[in-house]
This record gives sequence, structure tokens and C-alpha cells, in this order.
Amino acid sequence: MAMHDGHRQRMKRRFLGTGMDSFEDHNVLEILLFYSIPQKDTNPLAHELITRFGSLEGVFDAPAEELMKVPGVGENTAALIKLIPQVYRRYMISKTGSGAILNSSEKAGVFLLPRFAAERDEVVYLVCLDAKCKVLSCRLMFRGSVNSAHVSVRKIVEAALTNNSTSVILAHNHPSGIALPSEEDNLTTLRIQAALEAVGIELADHIVVADDDFVSIADNGILGRK
Repeated sequence: MAMHDGHRQRMKRRFLGTGMDSFEDHNVLEILLFYSIPQKDTNPLAHELITRFGSLEGVFDAPAEELMKVPGVGENTAALIKLIPQVYRRYMISKTGSGAILNSSEKAGVFLLPRFAAERDEVVYLVCLDAKCKVLSCRLMFRGSVNSAHVSVRKIVEAALTNNSTSVILAHNHPSGIALPSEEDNLTTLRIQAALEAVGIELADHIVVADDDFVSIADNGILGRK
């Protein structure tokens, strides 16, 4: 026990002193597991998790039920592992802040990327902007493909009107693909653009996200401008 306590203290001091740049991936997991497994050496389990799921990313992306199939991983440990990507996501969203000015596709993409971090499903967000391109609201509208039948153009228009939007930005992700809009994405975008224009609201952009990359449909000229 004393040996493990000494090792843990050294690991914590090393982290607090120099950060994690010098840590191997298994060390990152090892120190994280200190907080759900207080009485045991967590190094072997850290190695086992990375071997089982292929990488540190694979461990954090694994479903909780799959994590708990690994001997030594209980509900508390699975919850702690799943908490990390979500805390990072909330941290990055907090950094972008409300009231951001999104007057370019680059700013819109940077603002929206954290919303899709750790998302395993396709989701659709709507950002409402005022006349100065200041964010009025950013909300998750739908869970599922932007092109699926349950994505209601009426709900998008209603949300834009409720927020007194001058313009809006639509965004969705490709969880298993690349950040390139499909032909169906383009057609859906034009359909939503027409519905918004009918009530005097501009569709400023539609951002397609995949991993840490994004593409602007407006920059591609689909909305009739570049």
C-alpha cells in the first residue's frame, strides 16, 4: 500500500509540475484511474484498456457498457472515463462564450466545433444571430441526419423567429465520415434557406463538421454567394 501511495504522489507531483506532455498514454489513464480505484495499482488496468480499445481515444470513445466488460472496470470507473470528453466539450463551449460575433465561416466553425466533440450520433444545431452577427442562441435541434424526415423545417423557422433572428447558421456533423457536404446536404440546405427567406431571415451558412475539421456550404457557393 505504502509503495502505491508513494508512486501516486510522485505521479501527481509530476503532473502538477510539468503537465502531461511527458506522459505516455497509459500514464494519462493510470493517473485518472487513481480517482475511481483508490486502493490498487492502476497501471496494469491502464495498459489493458488501451490494448482492448486500441488507443487513448478509443478508451474515451468506448461505450460505458463496453468499458465495464473489462475486468476491474466498475460503474464508477466507466462513469469517470466517460466524463472526461464531456467535461472537455463543456470547457471548450464555455471558452467560445455566448455573445460571440460569427461574421465569417472560420469563426462559425471554431465556435461550433466543440458542440460536436464526443458526439457519436449525427446531430443538428441552429445558431441564431442578430443584425451584427452576434450569437443570440445556439441550440441542439435534432438528433439524427439533417436530411432525415424528422428534421422539421418548420421547427427551424420557428426557433429563428422566436429568437428574433436576423440570420441563422445551421450545423451538422458526419460522425463516421469527412467534412464534405453531400448532394443531399446541399438540397436540404436550399430547402431550409427558402423557408427562412420566406419569413425574412437569412441562412448565413451551413457548417458540416467531422472530427476536428469543418466545411462551409456557403463558402462552396451553394447559398448563391461566396
